[in-house]
Amino acid sequence: IEIDLNNDDAYEGRGIAKANLKDFKGAIADYTKAIELIPNSVSAYIHRGNSKSNLEDYQGALADYTKAIKIDPKNGYAYNDRGNSKYNEKDFKGAIEDYNKAIEINPENENTYYPRGMAKFYLQDYQGAIEDYDKVIEINPENENTYYYRGYAKFDLQNYQGAIEDFNKATEIDPENENTYYLRGMAKLDLQDYQGAIEDYNKVLEINPNDSNVYYNRGQAKFNLKDYQEAIADYNKVIEIEPTNP
Repeated sequence: IEIDLNNDDAYEGRGIAKANLKDFKGAIADYTKAIELIPNSVSAYIHRGNSKSNLEDYQGALADYTKAIKIDPKNGYAYNDRGNSKYNEKDFKGAIEDYNKAIEINPENENTYYPRGMAKFYLQDYQGAIEDYDKVIEINPENENTYYYRGYAKFDLQNYQGAIEDFNKATEIDPENENTYYLRGMAKLDLQDYQGAIEDYNKVLEINPNDSNVYYNRGQAKFNLKDYQEAIADYNKVIEIEPTNP
């Protein structure tokens, strides 16, 4: 850069290096210089948007992605990243519109199907979310989060057996995620598999021994098995953790 002060590639390259070192403010300064030199640099706008996003300046990031799209309306990455900014701003409908466009351009990018599924999940479009999670798993069958959220969506649709199957796969990939055991226990409780539910709640409490909800639900399972003394012990623990909980 000292030799050629007008080298936009050098500024952008240095910006990428700084971003990789998590110096996002420094990266933004370099991307801005690259854009001054080449005002129609799509990649510089996208990279600057990514750095702004990492600083949680989602509106600033959105403006950069929009500029990139204006220059190159066929750039799927710009739509995907703008969708992410809208997602982070909880504009889930707007995010889905951008993800749809990104998928239209690049239909094999799991990084678009997954957040689109999440946006649909938060809009309570659980069936639509499941369809996107199916696609992610088709592309990458080892994505633990996808099994977890697909199971969660099935749980919310009261497909408890299907949920359990996904939670089983999620625990194979990540055996330390307490949330998966908790939800699997809830699904088993709804299927009246009380002993199975207790086993999952036991696992949660190994990881997090101070979760009053788990003690309560385990107490409910024990109560349904007529193990009243053990149920009382769990209810006592709930009261110990949350003495003001009615």
